[in-house]
Amino acid sequence: MSAVSKQIIDMIDMLPESEQKLAFEMIKRIVLAWDSDFTKLTPVERERLTQAEKEIANGKMVSHLDIDWPTTQLTGQD
Repeated sequence: MSAVSKQIIDMIDMLPESEQKLAFEMIKRIVLAWDSDFTKLTPVERERLTQAEKEIANGKMVSHLDIDWPTTQLTGQD
């Protein structure tokens, strides 16, 4: 997370909850205007994708067959 992102979070935390909702809607509109279909990558996402592509190209993958998948289904209940 960038320093600016942290500052934004700190500033929003200072607002009353009703104003936080307004700030959220404003930020959401800005993001949607910048990337309406959520296909652009942030610099961090781009780096992670590039790293993953390099690992795949170098054969550093785990086969699904090598994963010890749970045999019980999760029900969402404890």
